Order: sequence, then structure tokens, then C-alpha cells
Amino acid sequence: MDILGLLEKQAQELPDKPAIIFRDEPLTFKILYAESLKVAQGLAGLGVGKADKVAIFLPNTPEYIYSFLSIFILRAISVPLDFMLTEEEVINFINHSESKILIAQEKKEFNPQNIRDKCPCLKEIILFRQKEPLQPAARFLSWQELSQEKQVLSLPAVQEQDYSAIFYTSGSTGHPKGVLLNYGHLDNPVEVLNYFLQVNDQDSLISAGVPFSHIGGLDYMLFMLYFGMTLVLMERFHPLEFLKNMEKYRVTIFCIVPSMFVAVLSLKEYDKFDLASLRYAVVFGAPSSPVLLERFHRVCPNAYLLNGWGMTETAAPNTYLPTGTRAKEIPHTGKFPPGTEAKIVDSAGNTLADEQEGELLLRGKAIMAGYYKEPGLTRQVLTEEGWLKTGDIARRDKSGRYSIVGRKKEMLKVAGEIVFCPEVEEAIYRHPKVKETAVIGVADQLRGEVPKAFITAKEGEILSEEELRSFLRQHLAHFKVPHYFEFVSTLSKNRTGKIDKELLKKS
Repeated sequence: MDILGLLEKQAQELPDKPAIIFRDEPLTFKILYAESLKVAQGLAGLGVGKADKVAIFLPNTPEYIYSFLSIFILRAISVPLDFMLTEEEVINFINHSESKILIAQEKKEFNPQNIRDKCPCLKEIILFRQKEPLQPAARFLSWQELSQEKQVLSLPAVQEQDYSAIFYTSGSTGHPKGVLLNYGHLDNPVEVLNYFLQVNDQDSLISAGVPFSHIGGLDYMLFMLYFGMTLVLMERFHPLEFLKNMEKYRVTIFCIVPSMFVAVLSLKEYDKFDLASLRYAVVFGAPSSPVLLERFHRVCPNAYLLNGWGMTETAAPNTYLPTGTRAKEIPHTGKFPPGTEAKIVDSAGNTLADEQEGELLLRGKAIMAGYYKEPGLTRQVLTEEGWLKTGDIARRDKSGRYSIVGRKKEMLKVAGEIVFCPEVEEAIYRHPKVKETAVIGVADQLRGEVPKAFITAKEGEILSEEELRSFLRQHLAHFKVPHYFEFVSTLSKNRTGKIDKELLKKS
């Protein structure tokens, strides 16, 4: 993908149209082009060129977008870091990626001098929004100083196989998992969206707090830039502000995770908002509850409810359900577009027939180049024939639609019987008093492991274990009914809005 070419195109064709709306301030495509080019010139003045790595440690702000796009303009490699990382994690990822430049915002418990001292690969740190003017002895550049550079750009042609980004999905210590993508991978999200949905520059998209350090955050930028959409940018997810922004800016598309639906539906006034503009409501990141989506659909009956699936390792998104899908069909995640092969295999690697459950394997141009500097980890998931082992358990119906049953790590063996945590969660969500739930496996001396459910009840509701257990026996086989129930006031979320099950396993 030629980012500079797209910036120039939209600045010429849609100069005064808002590319970004941030804190109620519109930033036009002309501004987006000018600011991104300005940052690119500043980075070039610091010696950044093709294949150099630039780390970004910022919250979700327009400056993050300018930084991302400027790195792509230079044909360099972006290393986006989650703004919630600790200083130790930032140091580890910078050193592992061998980043040359760090663009960061000052924050509590983040000492840029420590970063400088412990990251010998860094040649410069650019700090944004300093509370006080930096002294020359500090040896850091300010964002303002970077933007004043007027370096003439000499850019190589875009080559699809050139590396574009390293997304760290896990591994703050030990073996970091940095997904290595190339410039050809940047085309995949827009090609998939364009293949399954009919979108154009009349659409508007809302970013509800998915961090730009996540592949989904990059997708928002690419959709905005490629299609000429307006991106309503929220720094973090607040359900009430989310609804207000959708109504105020007549948003036509959103992509959120199931826990965000729960938060929206928990608002007493959620059905008072005018969401008639909404055309596509997409849920990503986990198997979705038709019960919740059916409730939400009453607020926006004209919108298509869509499920989607994808991974950082597959330059997500990769599937959508076709438009016109009914809420009860949401467990299907859809079909794969041309250019992506899919198959479902058993534990021995044998291809399974339709309606049989096994691990989903993918092959094609969307598959990552590998884990950066981790050949051992790469060999664990990429076969010699180019198949990626996704770690997702799936099945395909006779019409070619795929359904994600759950992650392999969410598959429990209860006295020899297979239980998928998402299936149990979906049954729990059917109880009218349940607000939110998460199911994990816990060790059991007799059965090997058993399901444990964490439950939050709706406001003003009292729900007992006996009542819920009795309800579930009507919907689940006896070995799938959770052995333990724990009622909590809230369920912690990670940075992408998903329930943090790893934290629950430690509790």
C-alpha cells in the first residue's frame, strides 16, 4: 500500500472533509496530509529511512495517526506500543525490535532517561506534551521541534514484500511475539472490507478506544484513509459517550467487541438514542452472543448485524458475515475472501469434513511474515507449506460459512468430555438477570478440569447459584454446567476491551 499516494489523493479530492473528529474538533484530509508529511520530514531529518524501526508510545490521539502514517511514508517499520505498558515492557520491546527512534508522551512512572540509558539502539527520543519546556541537557526532542524540520524527502518505491510493522501481541519477558507484517499486508484489511461490504466516502466510522497498538487500531486508520471516511476518534471507551458520538456524528459503521455491547446495553437510556444512520454493526474479537445482539438490534433495526474474525498474524480482518444476516446466525463468522485458503484439521493434521470441529488453518497473502527474531516461535505456528495454525477451534457448514467455537486454550476436557468455554458463556447470557460472564477451566482431582463461571448480575437483580445452575441444566449437558460459580461486581478488561481471563485464572 502506498500511504503517501493515498494521502495526496484524499487531500486533493476531499480537502475540506473531516478525516478525523477528535474531542469535537474536525481535522480535514488536507490537515491529515500536511501533518503526516511534516512528521515524516522531521523523522527523515533524524536519519530515518527505509527499514528503520520507529516505536510509538502514545495514547489514541491524532498524533499517533500522524506518526504511524509518517513512518509508512518513509517506507520504515512502525513498532506501535500500548500506552498502558510498563516502563520495563517498553524497554524490552524497544530492544527486541531494535528501534532507532521512540515517539512517546510523558506519563507517570515513565522516565525517558531510563529508556535512553537502557536502550542502546535508540538514537533519539521525541517527547510529546511536556508539562515544562525541556532543557537542552535533557537530550530529547520535543514534538514541536520535530514538526519544524523541513527535510526534503527522497523516497524509494513501495515494495509489497518490504516490512511495514511489528505488532507485539505478548511476551513482555522471555520470547516476545512481534508479528512482522509487510506493506502488502496493509492492503488486506481494506480489500476484505471492500469485498464483503459496500462502503464509500459517505460513511463514517467510530474508533471506540481500541488502541492503535492493536491491529484493529491500524484498521481504523486504513479504512479512513483508503475509503475517505470520517473517523470519530475516542481515546478510550465510555459507553454513554460512544452512543452520544454515534448520534451526534451520524456514524454509519462501528466495530466493537462483545464486552462493549454488554456495557452499552447496561445503560438504562441506551434505547433513547437515534442510531438510524447506522448501516453496519460489527462485532470482533470473540464468539458473540446472539441474545445480546438481538437486544441491540432493536435500537438500530436498519443496520446489518455482522460478525467478523481475524488475528494480528493474519492482518485482520479476514472474514465477515454477508449482509442480511439475522442475529441468530451471528455465531457464524462468515467466509474467507479470494486469496485466502482455509481448512479444518484434527490433532493429527488430517483435514476434516463439513460440520466437524477442529483447528482452523489458513494460507495466503494475508499470513504474517513470521514472529520477528523468533524463528522457533514461528516454526510452531507456520508449516513448511505456508499454513498458519490459528489456535482457533472451528467448523464449516455445507454453505462454506465458518464458525469459531473457541480457542484451543478455551477447550476443556471434563472427565474425557470436550467443553468449550464460549458455549457455556452463551448459555449463561440467556438468563435474564445476567449482565456479564466469563468461564474458565480449573483443575479438578476427579475430572481433570471443570468449568468455573464468573458472573455479574444486572443492576438491582439478585441471582443465586441455585437459580442459575437450575437454569443451565435446561440448556447444557450436565458435564458442561459450571462446577463453580463466583459472583463479582465487575469483570476486568484488557486493553482491547475483552474480559481478561488470564487475570481470572490467577484469582
